Formats: sequence, C-alpha cells, structure tokens
Amino acid sequence: MTELRRDATRVNHHILKTVDYAISGRRSAEVWPSASDQPLIIAVHGGTYSSAYFDISGYSLLDRAAALEIPVLALDRPGYGHSTPLPASEATIAGNAERLDDGLGAIWREQGDGRPGIVLIGHSIGGAISIAVAARQPNWPLLGIAISGVGLVTPPEAGEAWAALPDLPMLNLPTEIKDAVMFGPPWTFDAGMPERSRLADAAIPRAELLDIVTTWHEDVRRLAAQVTVPVHYRQAEFDRLWIVDPSQVSEFGAAFSAAPSVDAQLYSSAGHCIDFHRLGAAFQLEQLAFGLRCAPPHPAS
Repeated sequence: MTELRRDATRVNHHILKTVDYAISGRRSAEVWPSASDQPLIIAVHGGTYSSAYFDISGYSLLDRAAALEIPVLALDRPGYGHSTPLPASEATIAGNAERLDDGLGAIWREQGDGRPGIVLIGHSIGGAISIAVAARQPNWPLLGIAISGVGLVTPPEAGEAWAALPDLPMLNLPTEIKDAVMFGPPWTFDAGMPERSRLADAAIPRAELLDIVTTWHEDVRRLAAQVTVPVHYRQAEFDRLWIVDPSQVSEFGAAFSAAPSVDAQLYSSAGHCIDFHRLGAAFQLEQLAFGLRCAPPHPAS
C-alpha cells in the first residue's frame, strides 16, 4: 500500500457525526488499549493543513503514539477534511473554539472510555484555538494543553500580506509561500521535505487567517489568563510567522497566570512546523510525555 493510499484511507474516517455537524479525523489505532490512567489526546491542526498534518509517514504523531499505545485523535477542524464548515463570518478562532468545545464533549462521552480526561495538542492556529477552548472552562475534563507555532505578535508585514489575498471564503496558499514560512533553514529538515508535507495541504478559511494576525493580538493575554490547566509551550527558533526571541517566549508563558504549571521554551533548530523537521521526533515525544504527566496514576486503595 502506498503512502498516499495509507493517508487517504484515514482521512475518510469519521470520528463523530451528530445531527447538526460532522467531525472527521484520524486515530492512532483502530482499537486502543482498555481504559487506563492514560488521557485521551486530541491533536488540533493549524491553518492550511488538515488532520493529515499529524500523520505524514515518518513524521507521524499518530504512529509514534500507536507505538507507545497512547490513544490520540487528530481532528479536522471545521471546513477541513470532511468536517462541516462554519459560516464564513464564524470561521474565526472563537468560532472554532465554540464548535470544538461542543464536539469534544460529544467525543468524550462516546470515546472517553473511563480515562481521566483529555489533553489537547494544538499547532499554530490550532494552538490558538486550543487556548481559547481551555479559556472557556469546558464541562468535559480537560487535563492540559500542549501548544506550538503560536505567539503574542506576528510581524506587521504578515497582516498586510494576508489582507492582500483574494476576498474568497477559502484560500489555497501557493507552495512557494508555504515553504518559505513553514520551514526553517535547509539543514533543519531532511531530504524529501517539504514535498512530503504536501499530503496534508488544505485550503484555509480566509476569516481565520485574518483573525490570527488581528483579533488574536488583542485577545491572547486575556484568554491565556483564563487557562487553569498545565501548559506545555514550544516556539520554533526559525518560526517566520511570529516575532520570536527568548523574551517573547517568556512573556507568552507568563500570560498563563492561572495555570498550575507552565513549561515554555524556545525550540532550537526548527521552523514553524516543528513536526516536519529533523528534531520533530523529539518534539512529539515531549508532547506525548507531557500528556501522560497531566494524568498521574491514582494511589492504590
């Protein structure tokens, strides 16, 4: 079976379908080990990528989790994969967070299987949405959030560039633009990248692209201050979509003033999509380890 077919069969798997909307995505295994102290980890992709972002062969968070028998779902956000889109006016970070909060509640009731709770792994816009979900204080058990590829401030030219894109509900970023902003210097990724990442490419709702370079700047500190679960944060050294330096990373971490613990660090030798770089495996193992630490075992009775 070719890599393309392997990925294509997973993208057609619907995790949840309700009367009102559907959520598609991928599982780390068709059958997970029976309920244990392990949390259910939900991976939330960024803009211009579907849930396949977490399932590129050789760079797959799902495969890494499966090898460790850790249950992971990678969801397609509204408008991606086979997930029901939001109206164009609601395809924002806040709109995504509201839909995800509701959808994860349903997923938890159907697939929580006696586990202690959910840990979110969010990349880029998916990281911003994960923060917004946590800030909503969901009524399902959220144990922690691991986020990357999101920060406090984007370069001024980013907003100008996105605003100049065609006024269409859904946009496809040209390959040369994606390669320039999603990856670090050539020595930070292996041969075959960025080409192998193309399997995850997807159109992006224009509203969320503009939202992350405008409204997010105004909301990030307020939302972060409402997060009351542990936070794991990594920002790539060569992330070209955000203003990145040690002080920015420290300030971003400090914004989570109500979180019981915050691990915020600059991640060296990688670009925006850390998963697709040579140190991606180490990064993913960090996130999975964080997820396991969010659900410590109960003492024997």
